[in-house]
Amino acid sequence: MIGLEIEDGLWTVTLNRPDKANSLTRAMLEELDDIARRAGDDGARVLVITGAGKVFSAGADLDEARAGLATDGVWERLSGRIAALPCLTVAALNGTLAGGAMGMALACDLRIAVPSAKVFYPVMKLGFLPQPSDPGRLAALVGPARAKMILMAGVKATAEEALGWGLIDRLTEPGALLETVAELTADARGASASHVAAIKRMIPPTPSGA
Repeated sequence: MIGLEIEDGLWTVTLNRPDKANSLTRAMLEELDDIARRAGDDGARVLVITGAGKVFSAGADLDEARAGLATDGVWERLSGRIAALPCLTVAALNGTLAGGAMGMALACDLRIAVPSAKVFYPVMKLGFLPQPSDPGRLAALVGPARAKMILMAGVKATAEEALGWGLIDRLTEPGALLETVAELTADARGASASHVAAIKRMIPPTPSGA
């Protein structure tokens, strides 16, 4: 349910469970964490995470969430792993981003989305706390008030709103999503892994608030 393509320093990860809105099981999260670890160890220059179908991810698989996945530490471990990667990381949002999947997108350096995408994180409604690092990363991007709108008021931000808030960095048409990502990552893909890492170290990371 996780696809991986590796080509000349570019690692493209695809959440491939479109019949379930790419909802995430523990096994999928563990596989994503392992891929992120390997990308760091193997000198990836760019890591792209996207989804199959019309939804990026609906968050946790409902059955597994009820069984404890919603509060499992695997989410925080994965987002921390992505945030610490020395390469350029991109969340290519082919559709709506919801719930726990927000963590991996917030941990990425860039978020590119299609116009139909929506962003929401219904932790207040569902009675869960967000992943520990998510509120800090979210507030650093959109400001405290808008972070509260998403986390506490249950606002579903449209792609246009999220772009204006700074949560999404660029919009592109659905058929051009990966092409746009390729254009934005071309310089990093053409550089050495050490050069990519050196420049990334010079840019202050998004605070996690953890």
